[in-house]
Amino acid sequence: MADLMEVLKGRRSHRNWEERDLGEDVVQELLEAVRWSPSWANSQCWEVVVVRTKEMKEALLEAVPKGNPARKHFTEAPVVFALCARAKEAGYYKNAETTVFGDWMLFDTGIAAQSLCLAAWARGIGTVVAGLMDHTKLKEVLGCPEGVMPVVLIPAGYPSREVNPPKRKEVQEFTHKEKWGGK
Repeated sequence: MADLMEVLKGRRSHRNWEERDLGEDVVQELLEAVRWSPSWANSQCWEVVVVRTKEMKEALLEAVPKGNPARKHFTEAPVVFALCARAKEAGYYKNAETTVFGDWMLFDTGIAAQSLCLAAWARGIGTVVAGLMDHTKLKEVLGCPEGVMPVVLIPAGYPSREVNPPKRKEVQEFTHKEKWGGK
């Protein structure tokens, strides 16, 4: 297993894949990473649709605009994970919103997505988190029931090429001591 900081620093958005399947054991391992993700009051509001067939991957494109740079790569990836969330569970207590941010489902699903992507990269599997889409259309394509919304699509596969790291801010550029502006 790779060192966590190496995995964090090495993970990139991949959009090009080898013609190599992800075995069911690998898919289950990535779903285990989602399973163990932290969530608001352990609500685990996420649901995952695992898409493997060419027909279903092409159906996903109905909800992904042409401007999404990951669009053309959905059908090439061996697997696409559609992370969805049950609304009004995370961030709620006794059916009432508990924070100024309202529903916490996006935060929790984001943690689950990060867990999946890091677990994938630790195995040499590339991913890209794609959120630019018509979520209502995607809900229809995926057959999500009432109260469940698709949040992101994550194509995954063994990368066919390396991706250079983007420029990152230095820690001191986003860190404040004791209060905002404190250096």
